[in-house]
Amino acid sequence: MHEPLRPSPVASTERHPHKTRHWLAWLLVIAVTVVLLLPLLHKRPAAAEAASGGGRGGRGVSFSGETTPVNLAKVTVGEMPIYLDAMGTVTPQATVNVYSQVTGRVLSVNYQEGQIVKQGQVIVEVDPRPTEAQLQQAQAGLRRDQAALQQARTDLQRYENALDEHAIPEQTVSDQRAVVAQDEGTVANDEAAVRYDEVQLGYCHIVAPIGGRIGLRLIDAGNTIFAGSGTTIATITQIDPITVVFSVAEDHLPDVQKQLRAGRTLTVDLYDRAQATKIASGKLLSLDNQVDTTTGTVKLRALFANPQGTLFANQFVSTRLQVDTLRGAKLIPTVAVQYNGQQAFVYLAQPNQTAVLRNLTVLNTEGDKAAIDGLNPGDTVVTSNFDRLQDGAKILDADAQRGQRGQGGQPGQGGQRGRGGRQ
Repeated sequence: MHEPLRPSPVASTERHPHKTRHWLAWLLVIAVTVVLLLPLLHKRPAAAEAASGGGRGGRGVSFSGETTPVNLAKVTVGEMPIYLDAMGTVTPQATVNVYSQVTGRVLSVNYQEGQIVKQGQVIVEVDPRPTEAQLQQAQAGLRRDQAALQQARTDLQRYENALDEHAIPEQTVSDQRAVVAQDEGTVANDEAAVRYDEVQLGYCHIVAPIGGRIGLRLIDAGNTIFAGSGTTIATITQIDPITVVFSVAEDHLPDVQKQLRAGRTLTVDLYDRAQATKIASGKLLSLDNQVDTTTGTVKLRALFANPQGTLFANQFVSTRLQVDTLRGAKLIPTVAVQYNGQQAFVYLAQPNQTAVLRNLTVLNTEGDKAAIDGLNPGDTVVTSNFDRLQDGAKILDADAQRGQRGQGGQPGQGGQRGRGGRQ
């Protein structure tokens, strides 16, 4: 018997050409992928090393162990005032709008615009002649009625003597007593009229009711002014002493009340709106009796001496209320404090000339000083070149290095790089 014929390999390949193309395509994709991944695989160890170094430093900088020159400062012990800052408005203790209480023609205006006037000083003269005439008329009526009263009293005395001798009826005496009482009332009315006209005559000389700075001129000589018209003649504001009204958050109210209950005088400093120049220093005078529900703040009033008139009514100023003082506080320069999110830390200089990262708590800052907790007095902190530091980095005191250079020493390579890289 004959064996069955087997298909040859060539014939099999020819019957399935698509399988061959399929494997060739996959081999091509794999080759291209390997070629593209080779550079990335080559850079991966270097990137991992850089990331490891950056994690230690916290800033993603690769360090090669060089020494970094830095400035250093000691932790000291001292006092630090605690302030509440707010915007305030200068408010005079008294502001008076002067009106005319008589009708008449203005004879003279006796003040200059912006002048400082004294209490009782005549600032406007009104024609007094109509009021003088009314006063003279009232005085004449008083003299007339006084004479009538004197005559009635004399007649009453005669009638009483005649009644004792039963020469006249008692009714006549009673009638005369009523006449005397009527005349006494008339005289009293006349005396009141005279006093009223005297007061009105005084109103013709309009005086400053308080001392202070007078405003711009509102009337001129020759104008006629009217009593009760509501037209302001002048405005006077008291400027010395003067007050400032400002607001603080209700959360700080217990601190302020605690100091006031203890009988302490709280100091308030005034600065310009840019908080660059100190204007005056005064004391807290009073608190408002309620909290503003729309802002959650309470108003405070402070009193200031203002002999030079530096503070103007309605002027905006910056206020600083000292509510407490930290005594025996540990102080470091503010620039030494760094932050990692909400956590404050410093680089603590070690005797082996390395910088160690140390977390701490900031109690308060004022100017270029910070009161902290977490360090000991006498510790040394780094105050510069933070962008080149990491935990355990080698450091060099830049001030000491400059001292050596001034004595003829040669700067090290690390010091030169520190000056070039310092921010």
